[in-house]
Amino acid sequence: MPWKRATDPGRHLAVAAAIPRSCAGSKAPPGPLRASAMSRQDEDILTDLLIIGCGAAGASCALRAAQAGLSVVVLSNAADLSESSSDHAQGGIVARPPGDTADDLARDITAAGDGLCDEAAVRLLADSVPEIVDRFLVEELQVRFNRDPEGGLDFTQEAAHSRRRIAHADDATGHAICVRLLAAVATEPRIQVMARQSAVDLITIPHHSVEPSAIYREIECLGAYVLDQQTGETRRFLAPNTVLATGGVGQLYLHTTNPRVARADGLAMAYRAGADIVNAEYVQFHPTAFYHRDADRFLISESVRGEGAVLRNKRGEEFMAAYHPMGSLAPRDIVARAIHDEMLRHGDDYVLLDLSPVSMDPKVRFPTIHATCLQYGVDITREPVPVVPAAHYFCGGVRVDAWSRTSLRRLYAAGEVSCTGLHGANRLASTSLPEAILWGQRAGEDAARRHEPLDASFADRIAVWQDEGLTEEIDPLLIIQDWMMIKSTMWNYAGLVRNAKRLHRAVADLSYLAHRVEQFYRETKLADSLIGLRNGIIAAQIVADAARRNGTSRGCHYRQD
Repeated sequence: MPWKRATDPGRHLAVAAAIPRSCAGSKAPPGPLRASAMSRQDEDILTDLLIIGCGAAGASCALRAAQAGLSVVVLSNAADLSESSSDHAQGGIVARPPGDTADDLARDITAAGDGLCDEAAVRLLADSVPEIVDRFLVEELQVRFNRDPEGGLDFTQEAAHSRRRIAHADDATGHAICVRLLAAVATEPRIQVMARQSAVDLITIPHHSVEPSAIYREIECLGAYVLDQQTGETRRFLAPNTVLATGGVGQLYLHTTNPRVARADGLAMAYRAGADIVNAEYVQFHPTAFYHRDADRFLISESVRGEGAVLRNKRGEEFMAAYHPMGSLAPRDIVARAIHDEMLRHGDDYVLLDLSPVSMDPKVRFPTIHATCLQYGVDITREPVPVVPAAHYFCGGVRVDAWSRTSLRRLYAAGEVSCTGLHGANRLASTSLPEAILWGQRAGEDAARRHEPLDASFADRIAVWQDEGLTEEIDPLLIIQDWMMIKSTMWNYAGLVRNAKRLHRAVADLSYLAHRVEQFYRETKLADSLIGLRNGIIAAQIVADAARRNGTSRGCHYRQD
């Protein structure tokens, strides 16, 4: 029976989250099984910079690289290019109001990160806020943030911030930013954006070299194998530098605020290639996602509590003061666990977010939240909103430096798929958008500065994709069932509250499923849903095993034991 090629790192470099070797095999094949050494160059896509992902990090990277003179290809596995966690971000972005300083912001970031933040990354972000917000977003992209009566930026409060420093565009800040970013990308002739393109695996040497002696070379990335969802063809996208900007891991969990594309594709691809993965146990759960049995979990922005809303249990009792001096404005991990504890204590399915203390008209200040809740019969101007915690942000990821360089040559990572060290064990609200933009820009600038065109014959030394003999079609029910097992296992055993027994069970159950999924992948015609499932099970193992190995409670990694 013909098999698709299966990538497996010859060197395993995952730092904090090594999944069992039995999941991936023992030694990397020299390239795709049944692959030909002949290069089908008429089907290849060659570019100076390949970017996988089209959110704030990917788009910012593309702009800077193109402005520096590189040709850029940006890939999205979604049909709608705006489908990203960046676009879904509601609350806002940290800015620099009068009287605030970089030192003040750095202290708040470090305090929220619970002692695990990288000092250099914190300082870089804190110092760069005016450049990101005032000069890039406001002046260059002309993002329309809300203004105060004097014409300055209107600042709101969010949890764990020592002052009101959050600039916002109503309650759809990420969307306002991404609209302008994508518009700028569309006007840049050096950038080609391609939708419905699913990256299958990174192309790395020596893993995909047809030259046996390449095994002695340092691992480097030269692009990716990519499935065109419309034609069903898998092509080589070749580039001297590649950027992962694929977003987070929210879809590994039963309840998440993330869009459907946040299924950990980049994390799994980087792992298989041998890149360093760090802090994978730190998955932040947002305390307040809209609860309704017929609705996907919809984020109720932290700025709602920043404007005065308070959390109450179903008996109407305000409970957060018993858990933290900051009450409903305590750090996210504390609020999320408090809600979890309150629900367990009373046997409730949700708690209530009471907007009656908000001084502004909620439907004016939070129009998106108001309209969405109203679709499900909840009027936030008249009644409290039922909320539950949900997986929201991945604080770990592919380890990168200040220029977004990973541990592999020619491979960068930016945005939620990466770990810059900024967030430590718990992300401070509204710091993810500036992080994505800043490290995305720096990846583009560094790729342009270090650009080295590949020699004309390099494509002949890389295996092409061949799976022509595979005829078995995808069974959608198998995909659905396997995803449900991943999501329920992660939610119940590696979710908000963890202990050794749960995590050992998670690792064992996911390992068993991983073998079945890998066999499924090798024997079935390639499709985006199958790619996502394969990446999802690997990423789930990475997160669960990292949590199992770390017996210390810190930030959003909470161990009962």
